[in-house]
Amino acid sequence: MAQTAATRTQGEAAVVEEVIVTATRREERLQDVPLSITTLSQEELNRKGIVGYEGLAYETPGVVLNRASANFNNFTARGISTNGYNANLQSTVAIYIDELPISSNGNSTILDPTLFDVERIEFLRGPQGTLFGSGSLAGALRILTKKPNPAAFEAEALVDFGMTDGDAMRQRYNAMVNIPLQEDKLALRIVGFLRDEEGYIDNVGTGIEGSNALEAWGGRASLLWEPTDRLSVRLTASHEDSEPKDASLTSPSLGVDKRISDRPDLFTGEMTNQNVTVEYQFEGARLTSSSTWSEFNQTFYVDLAGTFAQAIAFALDADAYDDTFVQEMRLVSDPGGRFDWSVGGFYFERRRDVDFGYRSRPDFLTARGITGLPDEYYQRLYNHTIAHEKAVFGELTYRFTDDLWVTGGLRYGSIDAQAFTEGGYNSNYLTNALTNRSGPLTITPIVAAEGVKAKEKGPSYRLSLSWRPQPNMTVYGAVATGFRAPVVNAFAGRVSLVDPTDLVIPPGADSDNLINYEVGLKGRWLDGRLNANLALYRIDWNDIQVQANRVSDSVQFATNIGGAISQGLEFELQAMPHPRWTVALTGSINDSEVDDLSPQEAAISGAEEGVRLSGPQFQGSLVTSYRFPVFATAEGNASLSIQRVGSFPNTFPNTPGRPTVPIPTFDHTDAYTVVNANVAAAFDHFTVGAYVENLFDDRSVTYVHPEAFLASRYARVRPRTIGVRIGYVY
Repeated sequence: MAQTAATRTQGEAAVVEEVIVTATRREERLQDVPLSITTLSQEELNRKGIVGYEGLAYETPGVVLNRASANFNNFTARGISTNGYNANLQSTVAIYIDELPISSNGNSTILDPTLFDVERIEFLRGPQGTLFGSGSLAGALRILTKKPNPAAFEAEALVDFGMTDGDAMRQRYNAMVNIPLQEDKLALRIVGFLRDEEGYIDNVGTGIEGSNALEAWGGRASLLWEPTDRLSVRLTASHEDSEPKDASLTSPSLGVDKRISDRPDLFTGEMTNQNVTVEYQFEGARLTSSSTWSEFNQTFYVDLAGTFAQAIAFALDADAYDDTFVQEMRLVSDPGGRFDWSVGGFYFERRRDVDFGYRSRPDFLTARGITGLPDEYYQRLYNHTIAHEKAVFGELTYRFTDDLWVTGGLRYGSIDAQAFTEGGYNSNYLTNALTNRSGPLTITPIVAAEGVKAKEKGPSYRLSLSWRPQPNMTVYGAVATGFRAPVVNAFAGRVSLVDPTDLVIPPGADSDNLINYEVGLKGRWLDGRLNANLALYRIDWNDIQVQANRVSDSVQFATNIGGAISQGLEFELQAMPHPRWTVALTGSINDSEVDDLSPQEAAISGAEEGVRLSGPQFQGSLVTSYRFPVFATAEGNASLSIQRVGSFPNTFPNTPGRPTVPIPTFDHTDAYTVVNANVAAAFDHFTVGAYVENLFDDRSVTYVHPEAFLASRYARVRPRTIGVRIGYVY
């Protein structure tokens, strides 16, 4: 079964290999699936040096990564985004590690998983609400890990040594061993990784050079038991610990690679997962049960001093703890015959505890003569949120002929979320600090409270018609819907202590929803030497969830506004004009804008009718590679890739609550081009290669934080990095 987009040789003719995917919960040829899907195998990830989210967006048409810093990520697909941050909102693109949605409730800290020993990556574009639920409004990223192999011993190692900006050392170590414990029945697979990366950004506030260093480590152990040809049981445990030492956001006024904060801004993540997957093959159908328990501990420590024109000590130290349980069960028919079908059920439960600590600094308190606090924290708030999602789903394909079929899918689900305040205290610190008052502060207890439960239920559906006019080409038309969970604002009803005339925080945001209309073509021509995937789409997005900040104190809140339209073209072309040459061209053209907005919605959100959403009008890549002999027993490969991403706005142009006042944080990313080059030689068991990332050292701005509280708000392309990779496969 071919599962990569690599090339192979048949006689004298080189062809682009066919790809098998499981995006519809069954194994199918990519060409036969009426979805826009980009796939990457482990071989391709290794060859391109992709170890995390950074490289995935470059490879996927219509997708950009809003990456403020390590563990601070949000994907945008098909222009469905109002800003690149989406604080407290579900991401518009769901991220799955096997069966676990790791971005389902939305948060600014989203762990960077290490992509090693994966079966493949599948990036599904367009709403995936039928099979993947509420978080897949604009798409779903699936990271599918490799299963143990009971048939053979396997081992693999990959090390990467790089130098960034001339003096920042990057070290990445990965290893895997697969041990058959009972022939063809029982096997254990163990994976480990370590990353030690020196920083290249200097923090002038803390005085630390290379402050954005990264230390990360983790591993995965998976045990597969196949006592019969029909039954398999897989037990998996994994742990990842990612600790950036400071953020990578910069201040252009200080210099290209300079930032400022009173202490390091920390976005750390520690995730531990356990999964039990049981599969049983009945006559004519396969039953799968997947149960996942997950713990995710995270920090979100940020200097908020950029909020006010007057310099005061003002920061947030937030610790969050997620406990998640996910259960999915599905029954999928075997392929063949007129009908293909699948039915299933899904249950999701997450408790998120957050300890908010708003702080001053001891030196500032002493200098101002402000007293009365138990420590440097002028406000502490403890709360938790409990969220549930339950759904049943099904999909049915009917084949009129072998070359004409229709597929319909339906998911009916219910979602609820409720926040609980456990207590804490507040003070009048901000007022005194901003008005230069000294003396003791007034401490006010925050009483425990139960928030209003937000609920939503309803269907998502998908309908497609596929036609194969010739054996090597499929055309399809599809319509699909998606939605996000409702949001409860943690500070609902709160009046600003800095400016009581500012807007009052609203209760929250209802679910938003969209409908996607799509036509596509997938084909293979020239005896397998040319592959092409094309998709043309139009999206109607309604009741849009937006995240905004109250001006006076930067308190975040979520609300809804009218609607937007996104339409565009995506293309993926891969050709082998010569047995040694491969050329891949991917790209997207997108036009997205707000098209429905009331004056009240404009006032509270800062939006305007006709403004662009936060996605580029053009994004694309060109990759060429050449295979050549090395000595008598090795093969070499040289490749050059060029990625181009257009400019886009970082948020709506006006100030929430003051619709006639332009928001000071409004800006655009740069249009940028990144060029990477690789050369490698593959021997029987070893691969040795050299690479250059960002060959021409493009330092363009790739992300602009939309909120005022960060003094350093700009992320840039990583500086030129030169390195070597050494791989071993047994």
